[in-house]
Amino acid sequence: MTTYIFIMLAVIIVLLVAVLMKKPVVDISALREDNARLRERLAERLGALSQNAIELKNISGDIANFKNILMGNKQARGTFGERQLEDLVADIMPPETYAFQSVLETNVRPDCIIRLPYPPGDMVIDSKFPLESYNRMITDSTDMVARKQFELDVRKHIDDISTKYIIPGRTAESAMMFIASESIFETLHLEFPDTIEYAGRKKVFIVSPSTLWATLNTIRAVLSDIKIKRVAAKIKKELELLLTDLVRLNDRAIKVNQHFALAQTDIEQLQISVGKITPRAEKLRAMDFGED
Repeated sequence: MTTYIFIMLAVIIVLLVAVLMKKPVVDISALREDNARLRERLAERLGALSQNAIELKNISGDIANFKNILMGNKQARGTFGERQLEDLVADIMPPETYAFQSVLETNVRPDCIIRLPYPPGDMVIDSKFPLESYNRMITDSTDMVARKQFELDVRKHIDDISTKYIIPGRTAESAMMFIASESIFETLHLEFPDTIEYAGRKKVFIVSPSTLWATLNTIRAVLSDIKIKRVAAKIKKELELLLTDLVRLNDRAIKVNQHFALAQTDIEQLQISVGKITPRAEKLRAMDFGED
């Protein structure tokens, strides 16, 4: 039994050695094709990575430019805010309902005027904002002096808008202060609620891009409603005039009918007279006057 086991083990070992000693057959052409396809895929991946790197660089440049606009000179920030305001207004409002950089009777030039019928009157939107004090405040959140200065600057700007752009009898009783940054708008409402209430008392409504979008859509709906009511009033007036003309026409038709009725009666009387005259004429024709 032991001998049989050794024999079987020897056979298995010989078979394993034979398998290990056998040389594999390699298809060189298939390997070349696989390598070519692999190089193509690698080239595609490298090209895509290169394009992504270029786009990322461009985005970084745009972000840097945007930061320079917000943190740089005051004129650049003002232009950015005015352009954003103009895009919002032009996208929502009909062309005849707004004007940019139009001079008011008091010789002030607001950034935007929304044309509304009086009352309430034209509503002014101002896009300027004291960003310098805001930047100083967020640089050091513990600097209470910078925080107080920011609040004072905002209130001064609210006073300027209220004084310059709210003209009794000419404009609406309120105006809007446009803030081009949602984060600054949120900071004002969360950390400076007293300033928001102060703006409300001064009839100056602080708006951001999102809230201005909603406000302008509401104003547009109101203007559409006013236009519909005006058209409806004109239609009603024309209907009233048409009904008056119809009543007048009916009266004249009745008079004409009465004239025709009288004429018909006269004709009937004429026919009766003719009917009486004709028999007499016949009798006269039948009489013998003794003519030779």
